[in-house]
Amino acid sequence: MIFVRIADGSKMIDKNLDRTVLSAIIYHISLVRELSERVMKSTFLSIFLLFLSTAVSGQWVKQTVDTTASFRGLSVVNEKIVWASGTGGTVIRTTDGGKTWKVMTVPGAEKLDFRDIEAFDAKTAYILSIGNGEASRIYRTTDGGDNWKEQFRNKDEKAFFDAIACWDAKNCIAMGDPVDGHYVLISTSNGEAWTQILSNQLPAAKDGEAAFAASGTCLLRVGENQVFLVTGGNEARVFYSNDRARTWNVATTPITKGTAGSGIFSIAMRDARNGVIVGGDYEKPNEAKRNLAFTRDGGKTWTADEGLTGYRSAVAYIDGRTIIAVGTNGTDLSEDGGASWKRIGTENLNAVAAMGKKAIWAVGPAGMVAKLKL
Repeated sequence: MIFVRIADGSKMIDKNLDRTVLSAIIYHISLVRELSERVMKSTFLSIFLLFLSTAVSGQWVKQTVDTTASFRGLSVVNEKIVWASGTGGTVIRTTDGGKTWKVMTVPGAEKLDFRDIEAFDAKTAYILSIGNGEASRIYRTTDGGDNWKEQFRNKDEKAFFDAIACWDAKNCIAMGDPVDGHYVLISTSNGEAWTQILSNQLPAAKDGEAAFAASGTCLLRVGENQVFLVTGGNEARVFYSNDRARTWNVATTPITKGTAGSGIFSIAMRDARNGVIVGGDYEKPNEAKRNLAFTRDGGKTWTADEGLTGYRSAVAYIDGRTIIAVGTNGTDLSEDGGASWKRIGTENLNAVAAMGKKAIWAVGPAGMVAKLKL
């Protein structure tokens, strides 16, 4: 007979055991230890993998495009077709998901800056240039950019156009900064002729209020009838229409304002009621306050939020819960509808657009074109 001392919690119990029982006890103790080690290793691995999945959310992959133009216009049609527009009358297009790019200069527009583009397929797209007077124009192609037709040339020296938005290839709206106290609006219903919308259908602009032609997303159409227009300067407001710009309302927001470089720069809507606005002060790119707000009632009211790491010139929904915002000092990504944000890059980017997680694109200065790899 032998005696063995066994630890049982805080107690030490002496047992008089034979060798068979002792061997069984030793075997089971070793088995418990082995299982415990396996559980610990498995738990550690799970935690490590979870850390990796949260720490690495995405990475921008720069594309090779033969141009040095600065881009602000961006339109993602699907996973294969992407258009962008910028300085020097430049328009680019890919039809194979970024493997190759067609670089175009619109004839007669070599000195124009195309700040916005709306594309519908590989052949059809509108582009809008900015500037006072005749520098603000709209062109359209229906053959993939081989030919461009000038459809609109601004004749008002006081007018400065900012953006274009389309419901489909024939029905579009474009907007310009206030003239005589009201934002300038024009529209087309046949994809050819543009006519002015009576400016008194919008609430009056306030002194020092204007829109930013920073990413083509200060004007947004949603669904079949909604239109949104966001402003900056001395005010930071959201104008919204539910009947294709026939009547309008306006809402105040908590976004920073009061200087020529501050206000709302971009709006994105998840659906008819839920959306987000971003901005800040582009002269203070690293300032991360009063640059984010959300609506849950179709734009009537806006609630301030935080999480962005600087001024942001564009925002887009990737899906119902994933939001991306870009600006001078980098990119922020939210995967929970804006409840929390992660900074995923420091690239200088002007515009972002997405058609699902496999088609997330951004553009910026000096020929910058990038695709996000999640």
